[in-house]
Amino acid sequence: MAARSLVIPFRRLVHRNRLLQIGLLLAFWLAGEALVRVAGLPLPGGIVGMLIVLALLASGRVSPVSLQRGARWFLAEMLLFFIPAVLAVLDHRELLGLLGLKILAVIVFGTLTVMLVTAFTVDLCYRWTSGHGAARPLVE
Repeated sequence: MAARSLVIPFRRLVHRNRLLQIGLLLAFWLAGEALVRVAGLPLPGGIVGMLIVLALLASGRVSPVSLQRGARWFLAEMLLFFIPAVLAVLDHRELLGLLGLKILAVIVFGTLTVMLVTAFTVDLCYRWTSGHGAARPLVE
């Protein structure tokens, strides 16, 4: 009973405090990093951390309100996280010329190809399932 009486005030504190929510999100990221290193998984730790958060949200162990303010802050300040990438491009001036345009064309073409193949696959599967639906009677 004593543990329960401590959990409720802690939840209220987390719901109201953006810094605690940011710390909680960072803790999930670090947990994902640790899990990747211990298990030797070929995935980034951030992805594993997001899967941990998704599992906890889906199971109801963590409420979305507990992470909402921190996640909004990360989204609002996302540009700050891309500054190192911009600086890397400035170190490689060749990416700002013809080579950069070629790379950009490959990225755009690859993205469009993946989107089109995915759309056609989903459409094909939808048509196949609607044609082979379980609505038919087993015995006539």
